[in-house]
Amino acid sequence: MCAVSPAKNLNLSIMKFMRLILLAAPGAGKGTQAERLSTHFGIPTISTGAILRKNISEGTELGKLAKKYIDDGNLIPDDVMIDVMKSRLSEDDCKAGFILDGFPRTITQAHELDKSDIDIDCVLNIEVADDVIIERLAGRLECSNCAATFHKIYCKPKVDGVCDKCGGKLVTRADDKPETVKSRLKTYHSQTEPLLAFYKERNMLKTVVGGGSIEDTTKEVLDILDNLK
Repeated sequence: MCAVSPAKNLNLSIMKFMRLILLAAPGAGKGTQAERLSTHFGIPTISTGAILRKNISEGTELGKLAKKYIDDGNLIPDDVMIDVMKSRLSEDDCKAGFILDGFPRTITQAHELDKSDIDIDCVLNIEVADDVIIERLAGRLECSNCAATFHKIYCKPKVDGVCDKCGGKLVTRADDKPETVKSRLKTYHSQTEPLLAFYKERNMLKTVVGGGSIEDTTKEVLDILDNLK
C-alpha cells in the first residue's frame, strides 16, 4: 500500500476533538487526506464509500441497492445515506471527533446534518480540475480483498497486479472506468457543488487546491486547520 509520511509540526491540542467534513469530486484525493488526518489526530474517518463497498461485498440489502446506483454513476438516495450515517455517527468512536468523507453530498443531507445535534467545526473543499481527476482514476487500482489503493503511474505496487498489503488481486473498480467517471463528475457538479454555497453562507467553508502532490495538499489543509482557533 502506498504510504505517505506523517505530516509534521501538528498542534494536536487544537485538533484532537475536531469534527470535519471533506468535500471534493470523486478522485480529488479527499480519501487520502482523510486517512492522513485520521492517523495523526486519532479520530475516525467515516467514509460512505467504504461503508457501501463493505455492504456490497457482503451482499446485504443496502449493498444490492447501492451497487445499482454506483454502477450507473448516480448518488445513493438521500434517505438511505442519512439513515446509514446517523447510525454510524452514534457509535462510541465518534465521540472524540470524526472526519466525514463522502457525506453530506446533497443539500438535503446537509440540512439533515445541520438539524441534528452534531456540530461541525470546519468544511474542507479540495478543488481539482475534471481532466486531472479522469487521468487519476483511469490508472487507479484497488485490492479486491482489503481495498488498499494503488496507481498504475503514481503509486505502483511492488508486484504488478498484487497488493503490497495483503497479497490480494488488484482490480480497476467499475466506477473508475472513464465513461462512469464522467457520469460521476456530472452528477457531482449538478448535485454536490451547491454544498459549497451552503457552507460558505455559514462561514464554515475552506478551500484547498488539490492538483499538486499529496504532501503539498496536506500542508495546506493543516495550515488551515491550525488557524481555526
